[in-house]
Amino acid sequence: MDKLIERKDYLKQLSMWRETDMIKVVTGVRRSGKSTLFDLYIKRLKAEGVTDDQIILINLEDVDNAGLLDYRKLHEYVKTHMCKNKWTYLFIDEIQNCGEYEKAISSLYLRKKLDIYITGSNAYILSGELATKLAGRYIQIDMLPLSFFEYGMMVKTSDRKELFNQYMNMGAFPYAARFVDNSAAHSQYLEGIYNTVMVKDIMIRRKLTDASLLKSIIRFLAGNVGSPVSAKKISDTLTSGGRPTGSSTIEEYLDALTDSYLFYRVQRYDIKGKMQLKTESKYYICDTGLRNMILGVTNRDIGFQIENIVYLELLRRGNTVNIGKSGRGTEVDFIAVHDRQTVYYQVSASVLDQNTLERELAPLRQITDNYPKFLLTLDDYSNDYNGILQLNLIDWLRGDSKKDTVSRRY
Repeated sequence: MDKLIERKDYLKQLSMWRETDMIKVVTGVRRSGKSTLFDLYIKRLKAEGVTDDQIILINLEDVDNAGLLDYRKLHEYVKTHMCKNKWTYLFIDEIQNCGEYEKAISSLYLRKKLDIYITGSNAYILSGELATKLAGRYIQIDMLPLSFFEYGMMVKTSDRKELFNQYMNMGAFPYAARFVDNSAAHSQYLEGIYNTVMVKDIMIRRKLTDASLLKSIIRFLAGNVGSPVSAKKISDTLTSGGRPTGSSTIEEYLDALTDSYLFYRVQRYDIKGKMQLKTESKYYICDTGLRNMILGVTNRDIGFQIENIVYLELLRRGNTVNIGKSGRGTEVDFIAVHDRQTVYYQVSASVLDQNTLERELAPLRQITDNYPKFLLTLDDYSNDYNGILQLNLIDWLRGDSKKDTVSRRY
């Protein structure tokens, strides 16, 4: 269990942009593996001949680096540790902890032969002055907890269904996978992540003061993963429960939750009208294990949980994802677009029941274009319904399904 999983896709992206005139910004929820990614990448650089003096690694969560939380001192430290006449690789972990960090980074960007890599646990780092000053000069790599494929490399079991149930119920934070046989330690670890994100990345970062309201909104979103949600709907629910709260306040908290990468907001798209819809969005959580910890349950709402898993996997595979409105009162779970290729996905735990099968196929059948259409289920068989391919979800997650050549990654 002490083996580090390589996270090959993320390493490939870092390598692709090595020694280019671009800042590499790795973002994602806390404990998704950003720091470990740097360690793995530095190991790869050294294997290719990069020497220790060419690497500057700064973790701004480390108390030993407290003096570098001032942007001037951070800037001076990097300047004095740069190599002469050869590339220096600068890695700064949790850059948002440095006040006015954008001033240091934008100045360091001007230095010759300085390859800059930074991480942040909040989308806010790319919504302010840094994004303005360096528009077009950085690439963003969004990091998620382990994919099912990666999880299977870390947690060994011969029963793939048991492995999937562990993945769905316990989640995929890399270090949490060490505790699959110790539920108490696992829950305690996830609770630590949850509290840290709440305090550091939401309340302190966004200057929010009502922890009780924040927890209520988190529980609402966790309990309604995959269901249409609006600020007004949450406001009405809380108000009816004796907690009057305005929609504008709810919207502020929702923005903070998505900025922290705890939740992802997915908008609806009218397939026929080819336009984004401004009505209710859907929210998916960054990790189903975290959702189960928040709600205090497992094996609940399996259909919504696997839908959440599919959404995250589509993101990992580089897709832009929307919910699809295909007709009056019908929706396609996901429209995934990657390299100008559109694919439609419907997700269901099982379609052994004929009525369920017809209900899941109906939205896909209403789409008149010729883009690929898939129905992902946990049923142990595949099928072809006049061009709509039914695939086993576990095979699809593992990359074993040769029929889904569009989105295979591994």
